[in-house]
Amino acid sequence: MENILMDFKVAPQKMVAEAPRLNGLHICHTKWDDGSNSICCSLGKTSSMLGNQRTWSCLQSKGFCSGVIKFQLHCKSQQRSVCIDKVDKADQVDWSLEEHTMGIEDSMRGPTGFNRHLNSNVMFLDGRLVGNDEVRNNDILRKFCNSGKLFEASRLVDVMARQNQIPHFPSCINLIRGLVKVDRVDKATKVLKVMVMSGGVPDIITHNMLISGLCKKGQIKSAIDILEDMGLSGCPPDVISYNTIIRCLFDNGKIDQAIVFWKEQLRRGCPPYTIAYSVLVELVFKHCGVLRALEVLEDLAIEGCFPDLVIYNLLINSTSKQGNFEDTALLMYDMIARGLEPNSITYNTLLHAFSTHGHWNKVDDILLTMTQSSNPPTVVTYNILMNALCKYGLVDLAIDFLDQMVNRQISPDIITYNTLLRALCKEGMVDEALEIVGHLMNTCCSPCLITYNTVIDGLAKKGYMEKAMQLYSEMIANGITPDDITHRCLVWGFCRVDQVDKAVEILREMGKRNHKIRNSAYRLMIHGLCRNKKVDLAIQVLEIMISVHVKLDETIYANIIKGIADSGMTEDADELYRKLVEWKILSKD
Repeated sequence: MENILMDFKVAPQKMVAEAPRLNGLHICHTKWDDGSNSICCSLGKTSSMLGNQRTWSCLQSKGFCSGVIKFQLHCKSQQRSVCIDKVDKADQVDWSLEEHTMGIEDSMRGPTGFNRHLNSNVMFLDGRLVGNDEVRNNDILRKFCNSGKLFEASRLVDVMARQNQIPHFPSCINLIRGLVKVDRVDKATKVLKVMVMSGGVPDIITHNMLISGLCKKGQIKSAIDILEDMGLSGCPPDVISYNTIIRCLFDNGKIDQAIVFWKEQLRRGCPPYTIAYSVLVELVFKHCGVLRALEVLEDLAIEGCFPDLVIYNLLINSTSKQGNFEDTALLMYDMIARGLEPNSITYNTLLHAFSTHGHWNKVDDILLTMTQSSNPPTVVTYNILMNALCKYGLVDLAIDFLDQMVNRQISPDIITYNTLLRALCKEGMVDEALEIVGHLMNTCCSPCLITYNTVIDGLAKKGYMEKAMQLYSEMIANGITPDDITHRCLVWGFCRVDQVDKAVEILREMGKRNHKIRNSAYRLMIHGLCRNKKVDLAIQVLEIMISVHVKLDETIYANIIKGIADSGMTEDADELYRKLVEWKILSKD
């Protein structure tokens, strides 16, 4: 084997709170001036009001009231202040979900309502829900989630956390997933933390969705934090979790960080997932080359993550497909030095690469090595070789390998024969192809649709339409249903030998089977029929085209008529033109 490869990441803002329409919320400003006890209510324009005063602002809603000392009120525009010194208890609000939702929606009906009242609505939501018990808030949470009110739901979860209430876990999971889908991973992360701190365990799908969302936003550190907390929350990461972060690190050019990340996970007891390991090494190879990939293999082996044949076969496949056989040799030597023996996948990969690049001497060496190893050549091995030989036109060598297969008691399969038949027909050796098809009839490897189509196409291209139709009848008798490829081959074949009337018969058969035919075939048949003075039949072909809704531009029909006229058949062209005008396909102009 050695001889074979010798050659080779929200800033706080100052908020001005306005008082929008608050259903059932009574605002009372009572002012006492120094030395007086009068009540003042004002209504008018004020540019500024400032002084030493004591103002009580009463927000009466189920007895909720707050006092403010030395309140300063700055008015920058027209304002109206209303003093209400008496509140009727009957005017207090019933804090139901329906009124809450209606109140928010009503305040947002204007085109800029949401921007004007956002902060007010947030505070309004908190005030309405703070007095609820856990059961009621969870009922509201479920309704929010079911109706797609994700932001209201996430705010409610935050309120419940401050009230030491445990949110409904299934609703939290749905909320996290919904927020990720609308690209609000920041809110999703907060909900997940509340859920975990409340004793909930989000499932692996929810975790992976959030990790993926964070990675897409470029928040790699947050994604890693989520992954590292998963084990503590009772849901350890899986291979998808690791792969997502590894790929994200590579996509952002953080190759060394990706390697360090995987090493740290191994040291923390992460299982040495073969897929995650393979993804890492493959990405290192893709970005840094084979030498760096081998260094990573060595480093990870020290951490207890030893490379296996899967890793080496992956890298060998990548280097050999590119024709970098020197890199392939380095990988083979390193693999053997670790005590790993090449398997059939290794050998077949090398055979495919060498044969594709035409290194036939290496192919012979590998075949010899395989016969002397515990992984002898298989039918897959020979199929790879025969396919390469046929592509190079070396049909004789391909036949020799077929004989070699039989002598080694390796039974060829239908792929073997179809490969050879395709090559024979391409070289015009259709009689030999027919012999092989006849031979297959007496074996356990019966011809399939591809087999028949290959040979029928070869016969049609040679103009042997009688033999092609015999084989067509034979395939039907053997229970093989012809497809559109079969019929297209026959149509073109009959047109080539100027038997257009028979092509029309096949065309009718295709119509019955709803098979498609190319527009060029229609044009070819119409020209051929007109050339043979069979205009009536050409008109029938046009009728078939229209009946199967062939979408042709008017200019294409016009070109057909012009082509017929240019060939000297002006009367036939005129008749076809009149017919197309009659069918309203062409205009009289």
